[in-house]
Amino acid sequence: MQQGEAAGFLTGFLHPISGLDHVLAMVAVGLWGAQLGAPAIWVLPVAFPLVMAMGGMLGLMGVAVPGIEYGIATSAILLGAAVMLEMRPPLVVTAMLVGVFAIFHGHAHGTELAPGQSALLYSMGFVMATGCLHALGIGIGVVHRWTWGQKLLRAAGAVVAVGGVFFMWKALA
Repeated sequence: MQQGEAAGFLTGFLHPISGLDHVLAMVAVGLWGAQLGAPAIWVLPVAFPLVMAMGGMLGLMGVAVPGIEYGIATSAILLGAAVMLEMRPPLVVTAMLVGVFAIFHGHAHGTELAPGQSALLYSMGFVMATGCLHALGIGIGVVHRWTWGQKLLRAAGAVVAVGGVFFMWKALA
């Protein structure tokens, strides 16, 4: 193993879980997938990391994507609102929405690669951490099958959306 490889994976893995804006949006993807049920419960958490990796590649290559912080904040607002309101658009719409947000999150991850670290291992780390956050959301989201769980998920969606409003406020300030 070359110097920087282990650090690259660890840095990549820690990046998504070290920012509350990312955590809220990633967990919300899992919550929404669980609310929607099959096949969304697996389509959304698979689509997001795949598209996010492309956004990460853009960031690693230095390709500018405007409005990254606004896109990340908007993702938390809209994903939280989708969970809060139990929105049920067609699967292709949910996957496309999640994919658009994934570009912003991936780009943010990609631009933060530390010098001397492996871009491949860093990317693997942030994709795996994202998958874990989606799985956490799905795990929490299975309470949707009970009435009290549906109320709990709607409240969780509201918390995510309010967090997104806070991050948008910070981005605009």
